[in-house]
Amino acid sequence: MKFILQRNPQISSVRHEFHSITPQVTCSSNSSSEEFMRKMLNRRWTLMNPDTKVHQIKVSSMQTQQHFGPFGKVTFSNNSNPLLGENVRKWHNDESSFYIVRDDLLHPLVNGNKARKLDALLPLVEDHSGTDMVTCGGCQSAHAAAVAVSCAERGLKAHLLLRGEQPQILTGYNLISVLYGNVTYVPRSIYANREEMLSSHANSIGGCVVRLNDLLNASTNHNSVKSNFLDTDDGQSLNSRKTVIVNEGAGDAIALPGLIRLVQYLSQDHIFGKDQPLKIIVDAGTGTTAVGLGIGALCLGFGNVLKGEIEACQQIAQETGVLVDPIYTLAGWELASQLSQQERKGGAKVVMIHTGGTLGMFGLAQRYKSYF
Repeated sequence: MKFILQRNPQISSVRHEFHSITPQVTCSSNSSSEEFMRKMLNRRWTLMNPDTKVHQIKVSSMQTQQHFGPFGKVTFSNNSNPLLGENVRKWHNDESSFYIVRDDLLHPLVNGNKARKLDALLPLVEDHSGTDMVTCGGCQSAHAAAVAVSCAERGLKAHLLLRGEQPQILTGYNLISVLYGNVTYVPRSIYANREEMLSSHANSIGGCVVRLNDLLNASTNHNSVKSNFLDTDDGQSLNSRKTVIVNEGAGDAIALPGLIRLVQYLSQDHIFGKDQPLKIIVDAGTGTTAVGLGIGALCLGFGNVLKGEIEACQQIAQETGVLVDPIYTLAGWELASQLSQQERKGGAKVVMIHTGGTLGMFGLAQRYKSYF
C-alpha cells in the first residue's frame, strides 16, 4: 500500500510526495480479518450510524475557447442523485468522473475526519466517567473546535490550548473554539513541549488526570482504572472532576476505529463493494485519518489507497455545489480529477473522502481580503 500526500503548489510553492511504510497490520485470512473487525467495531459510538452521502463528480473538457478557468479547459458537474439508498455501484463510469464521500456534511461545525476520530473516542471517555478533556492545536485548529463542540453536546468541558496569540478578530474555527470551549492561548516556546504543557494544564484543573491511551489500555486489558481515575487521591466522591488528555489532532489509537468503521460502510455491496480496485484520496495532517483508512482497507481487501486558491474553490462550488478549502481538500480534488481521467476506461473507481475544512475559508477571507 502506498500513501501520497499532495499540496497545492500555488499555496505552498512546493509539491511534495511522501511515501510511508505500510502500517504493520496483518490480516492473513478472511476469518482473522472478520474477527479483528468484530472486536474493533464492537463498541459504543458517537455517531448513531456510519452512513454518509456519496456523490459522483463528472469531469468534462470545455468545447469553447472563450475562457479557461483555474483548471484550464476542465469543468465539473455533480452528476449524482442524492436520494438516500441509491445503489452507487449501478452508477455508470463510462466517462471521466470520481466519487466524493461527503463526510463534510456529517456535522455543521465538526469536520468529517474529526467526527470520525471522535466516533470511538468520546464514548470511551464517557464510559470512564470523564468530566473534562484537555487538548491542543493551532489558533485555527479544526481539531480543537471539533472537541469543543462535541464535548459541549455531551455535557463535558473542553479545555483548549491554542498556539500563539489571540487574534484581533475571532473567526472560523477559532471563534467556534471560544464559543464552545475554554480557550487558553499559549506562547510558542511553551507549546513546543506539548506533553508537559498538556499535563500541567490538566493538573491545574483539579481532580484526577489520565491520558486517553491509559483508558484505552485499561479497556483493552479488561482492567479496572478505578484506583487511577474513578477515585481521586484525596478520597473525594466520584462526582469530582476527571480530566482526560487528548493528543494534538486526536493522534491517538482510539481514534482509528472510527475510520475503520467508515471503510466498512463503504465496502458494502450497494456502495463500492470489495471486489473492485479503489483509489482513495484523503487529506491528512497528523496522519491518523490515513492510517485508519489504511488499516480498514487492508482488513477489508480494498485495492491501492492514496491520500491525498480561491478561484478554483469558487469554480468547484459553483459547478457542483461542493465547497472545498484551498489548502487540503482542494489538493485532494485536483488529484481525484487527474486520476479519474487516467482510470476512465474500465480502471479503478476514484473515491475522494471530503473531510471538511471549509470554516477555514473565513480566516482566509479575513487575511486575504483582495482575493474575495
